[in-house]
Amino acid sequence: MARRKQIIGILKQQAVGLPVAEICRKHGISDATFYTWRSRYGGMEVSDARRLKALDEENRKLRKFLAEAMLDVATLREALGKKLLTLRPHGERP
Repeated sequence: MARRKQIIGILKQQAVGLPVAEICRKHGISDATFYTWRSRYGGMEVSDARRLKALDEENRKLRKFLAEAMLDVATLREALGKKLLTLRPHGERP
């Protein structure tokens, strides 16, 4: 896959007037790939793409953290539920 910097360069070629078909042929990509890139990176500069990459990485880490926290909560609920089932009612002795 092309790097974000390369993608932005390819998209800028269309902005200066080159036809999409010619750009796609020149870079060996499909029209669908070009339009997907345009929807994601259209109007961006390289610095914007760097920031997007950093935000994507931060988002990935936060999603992982959330998934781990949800797993911890589920484990604690399960453990607490088992403990509550093994407790005897108040005042009852073995």
